[in-house]
Amino acid sequence: MNKKISLIHSNHLAQVDYAYASRVPAGMDLLFLAGACPLTKEGIVPASSDYEIQANLCVENLKAALKECGATLEDIVYTRILVASQNRADLVTTWQTIRREFGNHDVPSTLSGVTILGYTNQLVEIEAVAAVNNHTK
Repeated sequence: MNKKISLIHSNHLAQVDYAYASRVPAGMDLLFLAGACPLTKEGIVPASSDYEIQANLCVENLKAALKECGATLEDIVYTRILVASQNRADLVTTWQTIRREFGNHDVPSTLSGVTILGYTNQLVEIEAVAAVNNHTK
């Protein structure tokens, strides 16, 4: 049986470009991914103040980690996007860049501006939870 997650939208809340909740059917495995950072293969954060470039690199690294688990972006059930900025425009740029990569999979997400992130020059980080079919059952 191929189980699928459900993204839940509301007719009683503001219409937004993300689902308000997600439902994971019983029997699926949850994957908790470490924050996807904008690190090159050499472990370097591009010394850039470009939120879009860093957001794209985070998504690429997230996709690579998901692939290692046999998953894709469509298996994600929740994200938290951290942006090192107090400027709302930087958060919007980051959000739009990441949402574009997710396409129609409008996963529930939290977008937060933070003071600083872990790596030097790091501006963006994506935390994610995914659900995949449990093939051992």
